[in-house]
Amino acid sequence: MVKLSTRYLEKFITEKDINSFQKKLTTAHFELHSNDIGGKGWLNLPANISSEELLKIKSAAQRINSSSDVLIVIGIGGSYLGARAGIEFLRSLNYNYFLKTKIFFIGNSLSSADIFELLKFCESKDVSINVVSKSGGTIECAVAFRIFRRFLEKKYGKEKSRERIYCTTDPTKGLLKKMACEEGYETFEIPPDVGGRYSVLSAVGLLPLSVAGADVNEILHGASDAMNTFNSLEISKNDCYKYSVLRNILYSKGKAVEILASYESRLKYLLEWWKQLFGESEGKCKKGIFPSSLVFTSDLHSMGQFMQDGNPIFFETIITVLNDPYKILVPHDSLNVDKLNYLVGKTVGYINSQAFLATADAHTYAEVPNIHLQIDDTNEYELGYLIYFFQKSCAISGYMLGVNPFDQPGVEAYKRNMFKLLGRPEDT
Repeated sequence: MVKLSTRYLEKFITEKDINSFQKKLTTAHFELHSNDIGGKGWLNLPANISSEELLKIKSAAQRINSSSDVLIVIGIGGSYLGARAGIEFLRSLNYNYFLKTKIFFIGNSLSSADIFELLKFCESKDVSINVVSKSGGTIECAVAFRIFRRFLEKKYGKEKSRERIYCTTDPTKGLLKKMACEEGYETFEIPPDVGGRYSVLSAVGLLPLSVAGADVNEILHGASDAMNTFNSLEISKNDCYKYSVLRNILYSKGKAVEILASYESRLKYLLEWWKQLFGESEGKCKKGIFPSSLVFTSDLHSMGQFMQDGNPIFFETIITVLNDPYKILVPHDSLNVDKLNYLVGKTVGYINSQAFLATADAHTYAEVPNIHLQIDDTNEYELGYLIYFFQKSCAISGYMLGVNPFDQPGVEAYKRNMFKLLGRPEDT
C-alpha cells in the first residue's frame, strides 16, 4: 500500500489550492478513461493478462533457470528499466550475488566497453537472451541483439541457439516479430495498446522478474488492488490522484523540478524507472515538471548543500519503507573512540528513519516542499501496487498539464539525426 502524507506541505499548499484543482482532475480522469486516443492498454492490464500468458512466462523462466548461468536482457528505456527496478526492489542493489541465474542488462546504451565486458564474462557461462523491443528497430537494442545473437550461434550452433533466445515484442508486426517467426524464437507479447514505459506489468517486466524468482502473481495482485482503489474523484480518498494534484499545484507555484528520493539503495532503479515514466510522458509542448532523483543519505553528502541553500525551484517526493526486517544493531565498544555509544542498541533502520525526519524538516524550512510516500515493505505486492500508483498518477498529471502522456514525439528527433549520420538507407 502507498500512504501519502502532506505533513511537510502545510506552509506551501492550502485546502483552497487543492479544491481549485478539482475541475482539472475531473476532466483528466474522464480523458484517461475515455477511448479517444491510444496507449491506455496498461489501465486494466493487471486484470487482463491471461493465465495462459502467465503460465508461458513461468515455464520459460524455469527453462532459463535450469539451462543458463546468465540471462541477458536486451532493451532500452521501458523495455528494461521496469524489470531492473523490480529485481533490485525485491532483491537488492547487488541482486546478482543472490541469483542462481545472473541477470545482466545491455542494449540500453551504445557503449562498446559494456558490450565487450559482458561478452568476456559470458565466455565460460551458459547464456540465454531475452530481447525486448516493440519494433525491433531501436538501434541500441538491435545492435546489441545482433552481437549477442552471433555470440550464441558461435557458442551453441544456430539450431541450439534458437532455444536460448526469447523475444518480447509486438504480437503481429515489427522487425523483431518478423525475425522471431523466421528463426523460430519463442515470443512474448507486448500488448499493442501499451507503450514501453507503461509495460512493466506485461511480459516485458514479468519474464525477467520471474527468472529472478519473483512471485509474479503477487506483483499483479498488488497492481490489481491499486487499479481497483484509485478511481475515486474525491482527492481526500485517492492518494494517487492527490499526488498528481499536489505536484501540479507546486508546478503552478514555480516549482519546476521534482526530485524523487529514497533512503533505500535498493530503490535506485525504481527512481530511474520513474524518471523515464514522468519525463517522457510530461515533457512536451514546452511544458512539464523536470524529474530527477537522489538516493539519501549518500546524496546528501554531494547534493545536500544545493538542496539546502541552492535555487529553490524544486520540490521533493520522498519514498520511505516502514518495515526493517534486518534489525542490525549498533554494538557497544568499551573504548568508544568514535563516540557512538549513545547509539548502542539502536538499529541502523531507526537511525535511517531519523535522518529522514531531520532532512525533511531542514528542507521544508529551506522552502523545499516535501511530499511523503510510505510503503510497508519491499515485497512483490508492494512493488505491483507502487508501479500502478505511479503509472496512473503520471497519466492523470499529464492530462492536467494539457499534454498527451502516451506519445513521445521528441524522442524521434535524435533517432532521425543519428540514422542520417550513420547513412541508413531511407527505405529501411
